[in-house]
Amino acid sequence: MKYKDDKPGRQPEKSSRVVSLGIMFVVLCGLSFYLGGIFCSEKNKISTEQVSKAGGSVEPTVSGLIQVKSASFPECSSDLQDYTPCTDPKRWMKYGRHRLTFMERHCPPVFDRKECLIPPPDGYKEPIRWPKSKDECWYRNVPYDWINKQKSNQHWLRKEGEKFYFPGGGTMFPNGVSAYVDLMQNLIPGMKDGTVRTAIDTGCGVASWGGDLLDRGILTVSLAPRDNHEAQVQFALERGIPAILGIISTQRLPFPSNSFDMAHCSRCLIPWTEFGGIYLLEVHRILRPGGFWVLSGPPINYKRRWKGWNTTLDDQKSDYEKLEELLTSMCFKLYDKKGDIAVWQKSSDNNCYKKLDAPDYYPPKCDDGTEPDSAWYTPLRPCVVVPNLKHKKLSLESVPKWPARLQEAPDRIGDVKGSSAGDFNRDNSNWKNRVKHYKKLLSILGTDKIRNVMDMNTRYGGFAANLINDPLWVMNVVSSYAPNTLPVVYDRGLIGTYHDWCEAFSTYPRTYDLLHVDSLFTYESHRCEMKYVLLEMDRILRPNGYALIRESSYFADGVATIAKGLRWDCHVKDTEDGNNKEKILICQKKLWYSQQ
Repeated sequence: MKYKDDKPGRQPEKSSRVVSLGIMFVVLCGLSFYLGGIFCSEKNKISTEQVSKAGGSVEPTVSGLIQVKSASFPECSSDLQDYTPCTDPKRWMKYGRHRLTFMERHCPPVFDRKECLIPPPDGYKEPIRWPKSKDECWYRNVPYDWINKQKSNQHWLRKEGEKFYFPGGGTMFPNGVSAYVDLMQNLIPGMKDGTVRTAIDTGCGVASWGGDLLDRGILTVSLAPRDNHEAQVQFALERGIPAILGIISTQRLPFPSNSFDMAHCSRCLIPWTEFGGIYLLEVHRILRPGGFWVLSGPPINYKRRWKGWNTTLDDQKSDYEKLEELLTSMCFKLYDKKGDIAVWQKSSDNNCYKKLDAPDYYPPKCDDGTEPDSAWYTPLRPCVVVPNLKHKKLSLESVPKWPARLQEAPDRIGDVKGSSAGDFNRDNSNWKNRVKHYKKLLSILGTDKIRNVMDMNTRYGGFAANLINDPLWVMNVVSSYAPNTLPVVYDRGLIGTYHDWCEAFSTYPRTYDLLHVDSLFTYESHRCEMKYVLLEMDRILRPNGYALIRESSYFADGVATIAKGLRWDCHVKDTEDGNNKEKILICQKKLWYSQQ
Protein backbone atom coordinates (compact mmCIF):
# COMPACT_ATOMS: atom_id res chain seq x y z
CA MET A 1 0.00 0.00 0.00
CA LYS A 2 1.49 3.35 -1.03
CA TYR A 3 0.81 6.95 -0.05
CA LYS A 4 1.30 10.06 -2.16
CA ASP A 5 4.96 10.32 -1.16
CA ASP A 6 5.51 6.66 -2.10
CA LYS A 7 6.52 5.84 1.47
CA PRO A 8 5.21 2.57 2.82
CA GLY A 9 2.58 2.90 5.54
CA ARG A 10 1.71 0.60 8.42
CA GLN A 11 -1.47 -1.39 7.75
CA PRO A 12 -4.15 -1.16 10.49
CA GLU A 13 -4.65 -4.06 12.81
CA LYS A 14 -7.31 -6.57 11.70
CA SER A 15 -9.05 -6.43 15.09
CA SER A 16 -9.52 -2.65 14.89
CA ARG A 17 -11.21 -2.99 11.50
CA VAL A 18 -13.66 -5.53 12.89
CA VAL A 19 -14.52 -3.20 15.78
CA SER A 20 -15.13 -0.32 13.37
CA LEU A 21 -17.41 -2.44 11.19
CA GLY A 22 -19.30 -3.63 14.26
CA ILE A 23 -19.90 -0.08 15.47
CA MET A 24 -21.09 0.94 11.98
CA PHE A 25 -23.48 -2.04 11.87
CA VAL A 26 -25.03 -1.11 15.24
CA VAL A 27 -25.46 2.52 14.17
CA LEU A 28 -27.14 1.55 10.88
CA CYS A 29 -29.53 -0.87 12.63
CA GLY A 30 -30.55 1.78 15.11
CA LEU A 31 -31.12 4.31 12.34
CA SER A 32 -33.26 1.85 10.34
CA PHE A 33 -35.47 1.09 13.36
CA TYR A 34 -35.91 4.81 13.97
CA LEU A 35 -36.85 5.59 10.38
CA GLY A 36 -39.14 2.56 10.26
CA GLY A 37 -41.06 3.84 13.26
CA ILE A 38 -41.51 7.23 11.61
CA PHE A 39 -42.70 5.61 8.37
CA CYS A 40 -45.23 3.38 10.11
CA SER A 41 -46.65 6.24 12.15
CA GLU A 42 -46.88 8.40 9.02
CA LYS A 43 -48.58 5.57 7.14
CA ASN A 44 -51.20 5.23 9.88
CA LYS A 45 -51.60 8.97 9.89
CA ILE A 46 -52.25 9.04 6.14
CA SER A 47 -54.84 6.25 6.36
CA THR A 48 -56.62 8.06 9.15
CA GLU A 49 -56.62 11.35 7.26
CA GLN A 50 -58.06 9.69 4.15
CA VAL A 51 -60.98 8.24 6.05
CA SER A 52 -61.45 11.47 7.98
CA LYS A 53 -61.96 13.26 4.68
CA ALA A 54 -64.45 10.61 3.71
CA GLY A 55 -67.05 11.26 6.32
CA GLY A 56 -66.01 13.26 9.33
CA SER A 57 -63.69 12.67 12.26
CA VAL A 58 -62.13 9.30 12.90
CA GLU A 59 -61.66 7.47 16.18
CA PRO A 60 -59.52 4.37 16.66
CA THR A 61 -61.24 1.28 18.01
CA VAL A 62 -59.94 -1.52 20.19
CA SER A 63 -60.08 -3.92 17.24
CA GLY A 64 -57.95 -1.60 15.08
CA LEU A 65 -60.85 -0.78 12.71
CA ILE A 66 -61.71 2.75 11.68
CA GLN A 67 -64.77 4.50 13.03
CA VAL A 68 -66.23 7.30 10.92
CA LYS A 69 -68.56 9.75 12.62
CA SER A 70 -71.82 10.15 10.77
CA ALA A 71 -72.33 13.04 8.37
CA SER A 72 -75.51 14.07 6.60
CA PHE A 73 -75.64 15.43 3.06
CA PRO A 74 -78.09 18.16 1.98
CA GLU A 75 -80.40 17.92 -1.01
CA CYS A 76 -79.18 19.37 -4.31
CA SER A 77 -81.35 21.99 -5.97
CA SER A 78 -84.09 20.63 -8.24
CA ASP A 79 -82.34 21.93 -11.39
CA LEU A 80 -79.68 19.26 -10.84
CA GLN A 81 -82.12 16.35 -11.13
CA ASP A 82 -80.40 15.20 -14.36
CA TYR A 83 -76.89 16.29 -13.39
CA THR A 84 -74.04 14.54 -15.21
CA PRO A 85 -70.87 16.03 -13.65
CA CYS A 86 -68.37 15.21 -16.40
CA THR A 87 -70.70 16.02 -19.33
CA ASP A 88 -72.50 19.04 -17.91
CA PRO A 89 -74.03 21.32 -20.62
CA LYS A 90 -73.64 24.30 -18.27
CA ARG A 91 -69.86 23.99 -18.64
CA TRP A 92 -69.75 23.44 -22.40
CA MET A 93 -68.84 27.06 -23.20
CA LYS A 94 -65.49 26.54 -21.46
CA TYR A 95 -64.35 24.06 -24.11
CA GLY A 96 -63.67 24.08 -27.85
CA ARG A 97 -66.24 23.52 -30.57
CA HIS A 98 -63.84 21.78 -32.96
CA ARG A 99 -65.02 18.21 -33.56
CA LEU A 100 -67.55 18.70 -30.73
CA THR A 101 -64.80 18.52 -28.11
CA PHE A 102 -67.08 20.23 -25.59
CA MET A 103 -69.29 17.12 -25.53
CA GLU A 104 -66.46 14.89 -24.32
CA ARG A 105 -65.72 14.20 -20.65
CA HIS A 106 -64.64 17.33 -18.75
CA CYS A 107 -64.97 16.67 -15.02
CA PRO A 108 -65.27 19.56 -12.55
CA PRO A 109 -62.28 20.37 -10.32
CA VAL A 110 -62.28 19.08 -6.75
CA PHE A 111 -63.38 22.42 -5.29
CA ASP A 112 -66.44 22.44 -7.59
CA ARG A 113 -67.73 18.95 -6.76
CA LYS A 114 -71.29 18.66 -5.53
CA GLU A 115 -71.61 17.31 -1.98
CA CYS A 116 -75.38 16.91 -2.06
CA LEU A 117 -78.00 14.32 -2.95
CA ILE A 118 -79.57 14.50 -6.43
CA PRO A 119 -83.38 14.68 -6.13
CA PRO A 120 -85.68 12.72 -8.45
CA PRO A 121 -88.10 14.63 -10.70
CA ASP A 122 -91.41 15.65 -9.19
CA GLY A 123 -93.81 12.73 -9.54
CA TYR A 124 -91.06 10.13 -10.04
CA LYS A 125 -92.34 6.53 -9.91
CA GLU A 126 -90.65 3.18 -9.55
CA PRO A 127 -89.61 2.18 -13.11
CA ILE A 128 -91.74 -0.27 -15.07
CA ARG A 129 -90.25 -3.75 -14.94
CA TRP A 130 -88.61 -5.68 -17.74
CA PRO A 131 -89.65 -6.79 -20.36
CA LYS A 132 -92.62 -4.40 -20.34
CA SER A 133 -90.21 -1.50 -19.84
CA LYS A 134 -88.74 -2.06 -23.31
CA ASP A 135 -91.97 -0.68 -24.78
CA GLU A 136 -93.05 1.93 -22.22
CA CYS A 137 -91.85 4.10 -19.34
CA TRP A 138 -93.26 6.74 -17.00
CA TYR A 139 -93.21 10.27 -18.44
CA ARG A 140 -92.39 11.83 -15.06
CA ASN A 141 -89.19 9.74 -14.80
CA VAL A 142 -87.80 11.27 -18.02
CA PRO A 143 -89.95 14.38 -18.54
CA TYR A 144 -88.71 15.52 -21.95
CA ASP A 145 -91.33 16.86 -24.36
CA TRP A 146 -88.85 18.10 -26.96
CA ILE A 147 -87.84 14.67 -28.22
CA ASN A 148 -91.50 13.64 -28.41
CA LYS A 149 -92.37 16.63 -30.60
CA GLN A 150 -89.30 16.36 -32.83
CA LYS A 151 -89.21 12.60 -33.38
CA SER A 152 -92.87 11.56 -33.20
CA ASN A 153 -93.09 11.53 -37.01
CA GLN A 154 -90.25 8.98 -37.08
CA HIS A 155 -91.97 6.83 -34.45
CA TRP A 156 -89.10 6.94 -31.95
CA LEU A 157 -91.63 7.37 -29.17
CA ARG A 158 -95.00 8.91 -28.41
CA LYS A 159 -96.53 10.34 -25.26
CA GLU A 160 -99.93 9.11 -24.12
CA GLY A 161 -101.22 10.13 -20.73
CA GLU A 162 -98.61 9.44 -18.04
CA LYS A 163 -96.39 7.29 -20.23
CA PHE A 164 -93.98 7.31 -23.14
CA TYR A 165 -94.43 4.44 -25.59
CA PHE A 166 -91.68 3.14 -27.88
CA PRO A 167 -93.14 1.72 -31.12
CA GLY A 168 -89.68 0.74 -32.38
CA GLY A 169 -89.42 3.24 -35.20
CA GLY A 170 -86.37 5.15 -36.34
CA THR A 171 -85.08 7.43 -39.05
CA MET A 172 -83.90 4.51 -41.19
CA PHE A 173 -86.47 1.92 -40.14
CA PRO A 174 -89.96 3.39 -40.68
CA ASN A 175 -91.41 -0.15 -40.76
CA GLY A 176 -90.15 -0.82 -37.26
CA VAL A 177 -86.84 -1.93 -35.80
CA SER A 178 -87.67 -5.65 -35.96
CA ALA A 179 -88.13 -5.57 -39.75
CA TYR A 180 -84.88 -3.59 -40.02
CA VAL A 181 -82.95 -6.15 -37.95
CA ASP A 182 -84.55 -9.03 -39.88
CA LEU A 183 -83.07 -7.58 -43.08
CA MET A 184 -79.71 -7.15 -41.35
CA GLN A 185 -79.73 -10.78 -40.21
CA ASN A 186 -80.30 -11.88 -43.79
CA LEU A 187 -77.12 -10.01 -44.72
CA ILE A 188 -75.14 -11.31 -41.70
CA PRO A 189 -76.05 -14.95 -40.96
CA GLY A 190 -73.68 -14.91 -37.96
CA MET A 191 -76.26 -12.84 -36.08
CA LYS A 192 -78.46 -15.92 -35.87
CA ASP A 193 -76.11 -18.67 -34.69
CA GLY A 194 -74.19 -17.10 -31.78
CA THR A 195 -71.21 -15.94 -33.84
CA VAL A 196 -72.11 -12.28 -33.22
CA ARG A 197 -72.59 -11.63 -29.50
CA THR A 198 -71.40 -8.08 -28.66
CA ALA A 199 -72.26 -4.89 -30.55
CA ILE A 200 -71.93 -1.13 -30.24
CA ASP A 201 -74.49 1.35 -31.59
CA THR A 202 -73.01 4.80 -32.22
CA GLY A 203 -75.63 7.54 -32.09
CA CYS A 204 -78.23 5.21 -30.65
CA GLY A 205 -81.38 7.34 -30.48
CA VAL A 206 -83.59 5.76 -27.81
CA ALA A 207 -81.72 2.42 -28.25
CA SER A 208 -84.48 0.55 -30.08
CA TRP A 209 -81.87 -1.30 -32.17
CA GLY A 210 -80.03 -2.51 -29.07
CA GLY A 211 -83.32 -3.41 -27.40
CA ASP A 212 -84.40 -5.58 -30.33
CA LEU A 213 -81.03 -7.38 -30.41
CA LEU A 214 -81.42 -8.41 -26.76
CA ASP A 215 -84.23 -10.74 -27.83
CA ARG A 216 -81.83 -12.25 -30.37
CA GLY A 217 -79.05 -12.99 -27.89
CA ILE A 218 -76.85 -10.02 -28.87
CA LEU A 219 -75.66 -7.65 -26.13
CA THR A 220 -75.29 -4.05 -27.31
CA VAL A 221 -73.65 -0.98 -25.82
CA SER A 222 -75.77 1.96 -26.99
CA LEU A 223 -73.65 5.12 -27.19
CA ALA A 224 -74.79 8.74 -27.47
CA PRO A 225 -73.55 12.10 -26.15
CA ARG A 226 -75.18 14.17 -23.44
CA ASP A 227 -77.48 16.80 -24.92
CA ASN A 228 -79.82 19.47 -23.65
CA HIS A 229 -83.08 17.98 -24.85
CA GLU A 230 -83.07 14.44 -26.20
CA ALA A 231 -81.62 12.49 -23.24
CA GLN A 232 -81.18 9.45 -25.48
CA VAL A 233 -79.08 7.45 -23.03
CA GLN A 234 -81.47 8.21 -20.18
CA PHE A 235 -84.38 6.87 -22.23
CA ALA A 236 -82.37 3.74 -23.07
CA LEU A 237 -81.53 2.97 -19.45
CA GLU A 238 -85.05 3.76 -18.26
CA ARG A 239 -86.20 1.10 -20.74
CA GLY A 240 -83.69 -1.40 -19.31
CA ILE A 241 -81.33 -1.36 -22.32
CA PRO A 242 -77.52 -1.07 -21.87
CA ALA A 243 -76.25 2.42 -22.71
CA ILE A 244 -73.50 4.86 -21.84
CA LEU A 245 -72.77 8.53 -22.50
CA GLY A 246 -70.03 9.04 -25.06
CA ILE A 247 -68.99 10.55 -28.36
CA ILE A 248 -66.31 9.85 -30.97
CA SER A 249 -64.47 13.18 -31.02
CA THR A 250 -60.81 13.67 -30.09
CA GLN A 251 -60.35 10.81 -27.60
CA ARG A 252 -60.60 7.06 -27.87
CA LEU A 253 -63.79 5.42 -26.68
CA PRO A 254 -63.34 3.72 -23.25
CA PHE A 255 -63.20 0.20 -24.68
CA PRO A 256 -60.31 -2.18 -25.45
CA SER A 257 -59.13 -2.96 -28.96
CA ASN A 258 -60.50 -5.90 -30.96
CA SER A 259 -63.51 -6.40 -28.71
CA PHE A 260 -66.89 -5.78 -30.39
CA ASP A 261 -68.24 -8.32 -32.86
CA MET A 262 -70.33 -5.70 -34.65
CA ALA A 263 -70.63 -1.90 -34.84
CA HIS A 264 -73.67 -0.03 -36.15
CA CYS A 265 -74.55 3.46 -37.32
CA SER A 266 -78.06 4.28 -38.49
CA ARG A 267 -77.93 7.84 -39.81
CA CYS A 268 -75.91 8.71 -36.72
CA LEU A 269 -74.58 11.89 -38.41
CA ILE A 270 -70.93 11.06 -37.66
CA PRO A 271 -68.79 12.56 -40.48
CA TRP A 272 -66.98 9.31 -41.27
CA THR A 273 -64.97 10.63 -44.22
CA GLU A 274 -63.75 13.85 -42.58
CA PHE A 275 -60.50 14.45 -40.66
CA GLY A 276 -58.73 11.71 -42.57
CA GLY A 277 -61.26 9.08 -41.53
CA ILE A 278 -60.12 9.25 -37.91
CA TYR A 279 -63.55 8.17 -36.61
CA LEU A 280 -63.49 5.10 -38.86
CA LEU A 281 -60.04 4.30 -37.48
CA GLU A 282 -61.51 4.21 -33.98
CA VAL A 283 -64.27 1.84 -35.12
CA HIS A 284 -61.53 -0.30 -36.67
CA ARG A 285 -59.63 -0.32 -33.34
CA ILE A 286 -62.52 -1.55 -31.17
CA LEU A 287 -63.89 -4.04 -33.73
CA ARG A 288 -62.42 -7.54 -33.55
CA PRO A 289 -60.92 -9.12 -36.71
CA GLY A 290 -63.74 -10.55 -38.80
CA GLY A 291 -66.19 -8.17 -37.11
CA PHE A 292 -68.87 -6.25 -39.02
CA TRP A 293 -69.50 -2.55 -39.47
CA VAL A 294 -73.08 -1.77 -40.51
CA LEU A 295 -74.06 1.59 -41.97
CA SER A 296 -77.51 2.77 -43.02
CA GLY A 297 -78.29 6.30 -44.10
CA PRO A 298 -76.12 8.77 -46.03
CA PRO A 299 -74.38 8.01 -48.31
CA ILE A 300 -75.75 4.44 -48.65
CA ASN A 301 -78.34 4.09 -51.41
CA TYR A 302 -77.61 7.70 -52.38
CA LYS A 303 -78.93 7.32 -55.93
CA ARG A 304 -82.43 6.82 -54.54
CA ARG A 305 -82.27 8.79 -51.29
CA TRP A 306 -80.20 11.91 -52.00
CA LYS A 307 -83.20 14.25 -52.54
CA GLY A 308 -84.38 13.77 -48.96
CA TRP A 309 -80.96 14.50 -47.47
CA ASN A 310 -80.78 18.19 -48.40
CA THR A 311 -77.73 17.59 -50.59
CA THR A 312 -76.79 16.89 -54.20
CA LEU A 313 -76.33 13.65 -56.08
CA ASP A 314 -72.70 14.51 -56.87
CA ASP A 315 -71.89 15.25 -53.22
CA GLN A 316 -73.36 11.93 -52.06
CA LYS A 317 -71.57 10.03 -54.79
CA SER A 318 -68.30 11.66 -53.76
CA ASP A 319 -68.90 10.81 -50.09
CA TYR A 320 -69.62 7.17 -50.90
CA GLU A 321 -66.46 6.84 -52.99
CA LYS A 322 -64.37 8.41 -50.21
CA LEU A 323 -65.95 6.04 -47.70
CA GLU A 324 -65.15 2.98 -49.82
CA GLU A 325 -61.59 4.16 -50.36
CA LEU A 326 -60.97 4.76 -46.66
CA LEU A 327 -62.48 1.44 -45.59
CA THR A 328 -60.41 -0.45 -48.15
CA SER A 329 -57.24 1.29 -46.96
CA MET A 330 -57.99 0.05 -43.41
CA CYS A 331 -58.47 -3.58 -44.52
CA PHE A 332 -62.27 -3.58 -44.55
CA LYS A 333 -64.09 -5.24 -47.42
CA LEU A 334 -67.71 -4.86 -48.52
CA TYR A 335 -69.48 -7.93 -47.14
CA ASP A 336 -72.99 -7.33 -48.46
CA LYS A 337 -75.41 -4.54 -49.32
CA LYS A 338 -79.13 -4.31 -49.84
CA GLY A 339 -81.42 -1.30 -49.95
CA ASP A 340 -80.42 1.21 -47.27
CA ILE A 341 -78.02 -1.14 -45.45
CA ALA A 342 -74.37 -1.79 -46.26
CA VAL A 343 -72.13 -4.18 -44.31
CA TRP A 344 -68.32 -4.13 -44.25
CA GLN A 345 -66.12 -6.75 -42.59
CA LYS A 346 -62.77 -6.11 -40.91
CA SER A 347 -60.10 -8.43 -42.32
CA SER A 348 -58.97 -11.43 -40.27
CA ASP A 349 -55.87 -11.79 -42.45
CA ASN A 350 -52.98 -9.71 -41.14
CA ASN A 351 -51.27 -9.94 -44.53
CA CYS A 352 -53.60 -7.15 -45.61
CA TYR A 353 -51.80 -4.75 -43.27
CA LYS A 354 -48.43 -5.20 -45.01
CA LYS A 355 -49.42 -2.49 -47.48
CA LEU A 356 -49.40 -0.01 -44.58
CA ASP A 357 -45.59 -0.29 -44.45
CA ALA A 358 -45.22 1.43 -47.81
CA PRO A 359 -43.79 4.97 -47.63
CA ASP A 360 -46.38 7.73 -47.67
CA TYR A 361 -49.25 5.23 -47.34
CA TYR A 362 -52.32 6.54 -45.54
CA PRO A 363 -53.37 5.57 -42.99
CA PRO A 364 -50.08 4.22 -41.61
CA LYS A 365 -49.63 1.61 -38.87
CA CYS A 366 -49.70 2.88 -35.31
CA ASP A 367 -46.08 2.65 -34.19
CA ASP A 368 -45.89 5.47 -31.63
CA GLY A 369 -45.77 3.13 -28.63
CA THR A 370 -49.34 3.76 -27.52
CA GLU A 371 -50.96 0.59 -26.20
CA PRO A 372 -53.85 -0.60 -28.41
CA ASP A 373 -56.05 -0.96 -25.30
CA SER A 374 -55.10 2.41 -23.80
CA ALA A 375 -58.47 4.12 -23.86
CA TRP A 376 -58.90 6.42 -20.86
CA TYR A 377 -58.39 10.03 -21.98
CA THR A 378 -56.20 8.72 -24.81
CA PRO A 379 -56.19 10.95 -27.92
CA LEU A 380 -57.36 9.51 -31.23
CA ARG A 381 -54.49 8.86 -33.61
CA PRO A 382 -54.65 8.92 -37.44
CA CYS A 383 -53.22 5.42 -37.77
CA VAL A 384 -54.31 1.77 -37.91
CA VAL A 385 -54.07 -0.46 -34.82
CA VAL A 386 -52.97 -3.79 -36.28
CA PRO A 387 -54.21 -6.89 -34.40
CA ASN A 388 -51.54 -8.84 -32.52
CA LEU A 389 -50.53 -11.99 -34.38
CA LYS A 390 -49.81 -13.91 -31.16
CA HIS A 391 -53.55 -14.14 -30.39
CA LYS A 392 -54.76 -17.14 -32.38
CA LYS A 393 -58.34 -16.98 -31.08
CA LEU A 394 -59.02 -13.28 -31.48
CA SER A 395 -60.95 -13.17 -34.74
CA LEU A 396 -64.71 -13.62 -34.91
CA GLU A 397 -64.27 -16.89 -36.77
CA SER A 398 -62.01 -18.41 -34.10
CA VAL A 399 -63.81 -17.23 -30.94
CA PRO A 400 -66.23 -19.91 -29.65
CA LYS A 401 -69.86 -19.16 -30.41
CA TRP A 402 -72.22 -17.90 -27.75
CA PRO A 403 -72.87 -19.24 -25.12
CA ALA A 404 -69.80 -21.54 -25.18
CA ARG A 405 -67.43 -18.55 -25.12
CA LEU A 406 -68.73 -17.46 -21.71
CA GLN A 407 -66.99 -20.30 -19.86
CA GLU A 408 -63.84 -20.71 -21.94
CA ALA A 409 -60.63 -18.94 -20.89
CA PRO A 410 -59.79 -16.48 -23.71
CA ASP A 411 -56.39 -16.21 -25.35
CA ARG A 412 -55.92 -12.69 -24.07
CA ILE A 413 -55.90 -13.77 -20.43
CA GLY A 414 -52.22 -14.45 -21.04
CA ASP A 415 -51.69 -10.70 -21.46
CA VAL A 416 -52.74 -10.06 -17.85
CA LYS A 417 -49.78 -10.32 -15.50
CA GLY A 418 -50.14 -13.25 -13.11
CA SER A 419 -53.22 -14.63 -14.89
CA SER A 420 -53.77 -17.98 -16.55
CA ALA A 421 -56.53 -20.32 -17.68
CA GLY A 422 -56.37 -22.03 -14.31
CA ASP A 423 -56.76 -18.70 -12.51
CA PHE A 424 -59.73 -17.88 -14.77
CA ASN A 425 -61.46 -21.18 -13.91
CA ARG A 426 -60.85 -20.73 -10.18
CA ASP A 427 -62.24 -17.20 -10.35
CA ASN A 428 -65.35 -18.42 -12.14
CA SER A 429 -65.91 -21.16 -9.57
CA ASN A 430 -65.44 -18.65 -6.77
CA TRP A 431 -68.07 -16.34 -8.25
CA LYS A 432 -70.50 -19.17 -8.65
CA ASN A 433 -70.43 -19.63 -4.87
CA ARG A 434 -70.55 -15.92 -4.20
CA VAL A 435 -73.57 -15.26 -6.42
CA LYS A 436 -75.41 -18.18 -4.84
CA HIS A 437 -74.76 -16.59 -1.43
CA TYR A 438 -75.78 -13.12 -2.67
CA LYS A 439 -79.16 -14.46 -3.77
CA LYS A 440 -79.76 -15.75 -0.26
CA LEU A 441 -78.94 -12.33 1.19
CA LEU A 442 -80.89 -10.37 -1.45
CA SER A 443 -83.84 -12.46 -2.54
CA ILE A 444 -84.92 -10.12 -5.36
CA LEU A 445 -81.58 -10.65 -7.18
CA GLY A 446 -82.53 -12.74 -10.20
CA THR A 447 -86.12 -11.45 -10.36
CA ASP A 448 -87.67 -8.76 -12.57
CA LYS A 449 -87.18 -6.21 -9.77
CA ILE A 450 -83.51 -5.82 -10.73
CA ARG A 451 -82.71 -5.07 -14.37
CA ASN A 452 -79.77 -2.63 -14.78
CA VAL A 453 -76.70 -3.86 -12.87
CA MET A 454 -73.15 -2.54 -12.62
CA ASP A 455 -70.10 -4.43 -11.36
CA MET A 456 -68.02 -1.43 -10.34
CA ASN A 457 -64.61 -3.15 -10.26
CA THR A 458 -64.74 -6.46 -12.04
CA ARG A 459 -61.83 -8.73 -12.82
CA TYR A 460 -62.88 -11.28 -15.45
CA GLY A 461 -66.63 -10.61 -15.34
CA GLY A 462 -67.32 -13.57 -13.03
CA PHE A 463 -70.16 -11.81 -11.21
CA ALA A 464 -71.94 -11.08 -14.52
CA ALA A 465 -71.24 -14.54 -15.94
CA ASN A 466 -73.02 -16.21 -13.04
CA LEU A 467 -76.10 -14.01 -13.48
CA ILE A 468 -76.36 -14.68 -17.20
CA ASN A 469 -79.64 -16.63 -16.97
CA ASP A 470 -81.40 -13.92 -14.96
CA PRO A 471 -83.53 -11.11 -16.51
CA LEU A 472 -80.79 -8.49 -16.14
CA TRP A 473 -77.66 -7.17 -17.80
CA VAL A 474 -74.36 -6.11 -16.22
CA MET A 475 -72.05 -3.22 -17.10
CA ASN A 476 -68.60 -4.51 -16.13
CA VAL A 477 -66.25 -1.71 -15.08
CA VAL A 478 -62.47 -2.12 -14.99
CA SER A 479 -60.47 0.61 -13.27
CA SER A 480 -58.14 2.54 -15.54
CA TYR A 481 -55.51 1.95 -12.82
CA ALA A 482 -56.11 -1.82 -12.47
CA PRO A 483 -54.65 -4.67 -14.55
CA ASN A 484 -56.22 -4.61 -18.01
CA THR A 485 -58.76 -7.45 -17.82
CA LEU A 486 -61.50 -5.81 -19.91
CA PRO A 487 -60.48 -7.63 -23.13
CA VAL A 488 -61.12 -10.91 -21.28
CA VAL A 489 -64.61 -9.65 -20.34
CA TYR A 490 -65.42 -8.92 -24.01
CA ASP A 491 -63.94 -12.18 -25.24
CA ARG A 492 -66.40 -13.96 -22.92
CA GLY A 493 -69.31 -12.24 -24.69
CA LEU A 494 -69.95 -9.68 -21.94
CA ILE A 495 -69.79 -5.87 -22.08
CA GLY A 496 -68.03 -3.23 -20.01
CA THR A 497 -65.99 -0.03 -19.92
CA TYR A 498 -62.88 1.52 -18.44
CA HIS A 499 -63.40 4.07 -15.68
CA ASP A 500 -61.66 5.90 -12.85
CA TRP A 501 -63.85 6.04 -9.73
CA CYS A 502 -62.20 9.26 -8.58
CA GLU A 503 -64.50 10.78 -11.24
CA ALA A 504 -68.20 10.58 -12.09
CA PHE A 505 -69.43 7.78 -14.34
CA SER A 506 -70.75 8.50 -17.85
CA THR A 507 -74.44 8.08 -17.14
CA TYR A 508 -77.49 9.97 -15.94
CA PRO A 509 -78.82 9.90 -12.38
CA ARG A 510 -81.17 7.07 -11.35
CA THR A 511 -80.07 4.59 -14.04
CA TYR A 512 -79.02 1.42 -12.16
CA ASP A 513 -81.01 -0.96 -9.95
CA LEU A 514 -77.98 -2.65 -8.37
CA LEU A 515 -74.36 -1.60 -7.86
CA HIS A 516 -71.90 -4.33 -6.93
CA VAL A 517 -68.60 -3.48 -5.24
CA ASP A 518 -65.79 -5.94 -4.50
CA SER A 519 -63.04 -4.36 -2.34
CA LEU A 520 -63.15 -1.12 -4.32
CA PHE A 521 -62.36 1.04 -1.27
CA THR A 522 -59.54 -1.27 -0.23
CA TYR A 523 -57.90 -0.89 -3.65
CA GLU A 524 -58.70 2.75 -4.42
CA SER A 525 -58.85 4.56 -1.05
CA HIS A 526 -55.29 5.84 -1.52
CA ARG A 527 -56.51 7.78 -4.60
CA CYS A 528 -60.25 8.35 -4.30
CA GLU A 529 -62.09 9.78 -1.30
CA MET A 530 -64.70 7.35 -0.01
CA LYS A 531 -67.23 10.14 0.40
CA TYR A 532 -67.17 11.13 -3.27
CA VAL A 533 -67.34 7.55 -4.52
CA LEU A 534 -70.42 6.90 -2.37
CA LEU A 535 -72.05 10.16 -3.47
CA GLU A 536 -71.53 9.08 -7.08
CA MET A 537 -73.05 5.70 -6.33
CA ASP A 538 -76.06 7.49 -4.85
CA ARG A 539 -76.37 9.65 -7.98
CA ILE A 540 -76.57 6.74 -10.40
CA LEU A 541 -78.59 4.39 -8.18
CA ARG A 542 -82.34 4.33 -8.67
CA PRO A 543 -84.58 5.10 -5.68
CA ASN A 544 -85.30 1.79 -3.92
CA GLY A 545 -82.25 0.36 -5.69
CA TYR A 546 -79.51 -1.62 -3.94
CA ALA A 547 -75.77 -1.45 -3.36
CA LEU A 548 -74.14 -4.80 -2.66
CA ILE A 549 -70.79 -3.90 -1.12
CA ARG A 550 -68.19 -6.56 -0.41
CA GLU A 551 -65.42 -4.88 1.53
CA SER A 552 -62.64 -5.50 4.03
CA SER A 553 -63.75 -5.26 7.64
CA TYR A 554 -61.42 -2.28 7.97
CA PHE A 555 -63.56 -0.17 5.60
CA ALA A 556 -67.01 -1.77 6.00
CA ASP A 557 -68.02 0.18 9.12
CA GLY A 558 -66.89 3.47 7.57
CA VAL A 559 -68.91 2.81 4.43
CA ALA A 560 -72.00 1.96 6.49
CA THR A 561 -71.66 5.18 8.48
CA ILE A 562 -71.43 7.39 5.39
CA ALA A 563 -74.32 5.47 3.83
CA LYS A 564 -76.59 6.65 6.64
CA GLY A 565 -75.92 10.23 5.56
CA LEU A 566 -77.02 9.22 2.05
CA ARG A 567 -80.36 8.03 3.49
CA TRP A 568 -79.48 4.41 2.73
CA ASP A 569 -80.68 1.53 4.85
CA CYS A 570 -77.76 -0.90 5.34
CA HIS A 571 -77.32 -4.32 6.90
CA VAL A 572 -74.01 -6.07 7.54
CA LYS A 573 -73.81 -9.74 6.53
CA ASP A 574 -71.15 -12.45 6.62
CA THR A 575 -69.42 -13.71 3.49
CA GLU A 576 -70.19 -17.15 2.07
CA ASP A 577 -67.17 -18.65 3.87
CA GLY A 578 -67.57 -16.70 7.11
CA ASN A 579 -64.29 -14.87 6.56
CA ASN A 580 -63.88 -12.28 9.34
CA LYS A 581 -61.57 -10.20 7.18
CA GLU A 582 -64.45 -9.31 4.83
CA LYS A 583 -68.04 -8.19 5.29
CA ILE A 584 -70.97 -7.74 2.94
CA LEU A 585 -73.14 -4.64 3.16
CA ILE A 586 -76.63 -4.83 1.66
CA CYS A 587 -77.79 -1.22 1.31
CA GLN A 588 -81.03 0.13 -0.14
CA LYS A 589 -81.44 3.69 -1.34
CA LYS A 590 -84.70 5.18 -0.11
CA LEU A 591 -87.17 6.99 -2.35
CA TRP A 592 -87.53 10.59 -1.26
CA TYR A 593 -88.74 13.78 -2.91
CA SER A 594 -87.24 17.24 -2.80
CA GLN A 595 -88.49 19.51 -0.03
CA GLN A 596 -87.81 22.61 -2.12
